[in-house]
Amino acid sequence: MKEIPISFFAQDTLNVAKNLLGKVISVNGFLARIVETEAYCDDAASHARTKTERSKIMHDTYGYSYIYLIYGMYHCLNFTTSKGPGAVLIRAVEPLNRIDELKLIRKTNDEKNLCSGPGKLCQAFGINKTFNELKLGTKIGVFDDGFVPAKMGKSSRVGITEAIDLEWRFYIESNKFVSKAKFNK
Repeated sequence: MKEIPISFFAQDTLNVAKNLLGKVISVNGFLARIVETEAYCDDAASHARTKTERSKIMHDTYGYSYIYLIYGMYHCLNFTTSKGPGAVLIRAVEPLNRIDELKLIRKTNDEKNLCSGPGKLCQAFGINKTFNELKLGTKIGVFDDGFVPAKMGKSSRVGITEAIDLEWRFYIESNKFVSKAKFNK
């Protein structure tokens, strides 16, 4: 596997979101293939809409982790991008190793339920606020192992109430680890 250079994240947020599909992340010894992403730029559903202390990382960096808490209980993993502000939410991954350990952590025997959502994957891999604002390649690695998705799907993003017309959610079609959320196409 070849580590993705930080310059990869210096491109347009939508391109990063699409091109991350099939890449491998490494966190705390766990390896997983990215199967679903969402792009967030300066649209109404994005934290970057207004530059704040929390969202400044989406304005000022690329190739960094942006971790935030939703619903007061779930962490979400994002990678900052350039040409923006922007970041890509990693919505779902396909676990590639330590499956039995992930089942214990997530308290499920259903492999499809291990990392098929942003909160699930952060819980499974032990990602929390201590990972926020870290340059990729430190605690979180992103790699290319040559895998090319057969077909990419797209739809509107999940769980938002604004900018719902934007089809900025991307996923590997027919991958069983994609979240159970709606599909528009």
